Amino acid sequence: MADHLKQRPGAPQGFFATEAAGLTWLAEPRAVPVVEVLEVGEDFLRLERLEPARPSAADARTFGERMARLHDAGAEGFGASPSDTSWFGPLEDPFEVPTTVHEDFATFWAEDRLRPLADHAARRLGSDGSEAVGRAIDAIAGGAFDGISGQGREQASRVHGDLWSGNLMWTDQGGTLIDPSAHGGHRLEDLALLTLFGAPHLDEILAGYEHAHPMPSGWREDLPAHLFFALLAHVVLFGGGYAAEAIGVAGDITRRARELGG
Repeated sequence: MADHLKQRPGAPQGFFATEAAGLTWLAEPRAVPVVEVLEVGEDFLRLERLEPARPSAADARTFGERMARLHDAGAEGFGASPSDTSWFGPLEDPFEVPTTVHEDFATFWAEDRLRPLADHAARRLGSDGSEAVGRAIDAIAGGAFDGISGQGREQASRVHGDLWSGNLMWTDQGGTLIDPSAHGGHRLEDLALLTLFGAPHLDEILAGYEHAHPMPSGWREDLPAHLFFALLAHVVLFGGGYAAEAIGVAGDITRRARELGG
């Protein structure tokens, strides 16, 4: 089998083992194709080599259905990691995130993910921007987005955790997952990230998802709250060019929370 080698001398301890564990965990339900782990070391990860293919609308719809089944496989709780550590960000500059397990999405998202990033991003956001971001995080902490469109309360899903279009590789097996930050999370996390830079046949992906897992009306209005972590991470990792977008999304979150009664 041909392979693909990811290497980084001096990688944080456990970094590649965490990625390998995440890939294995995502593959366990046999819901969606996941790149196969061949070997893992302290400063490398050897994976099967995937051959890219051009996706069709039908491929995209099938991928959406498969992602719904993956999410429905569930997780121990929000923030649960398949390894002792969890990381987010590019190979060259990842940052560690907590692996504390929470029963509710609000505490996990607001306290373990968003507030630490908002503190790191404060200088680039500016005082007014930081206040807007803080209001949005408070709205999330209040539980407005624990369900979908204000309905019920979601149980933890098995999520990829960094599913922007670059971490979705199309092969002759269909949409295949690579480079995860796998954890127990809200199902809308992955769907929101697919919208960040656009994905091929995105509407078909979402239609396939809804076919396999029906969603309440207006659910797409909740997506900014689930995109917020990735946007704040971009502010921290790549600079203030993302600050205006993050501040704008903060306003969207606060308005949506009011609509939901949060």
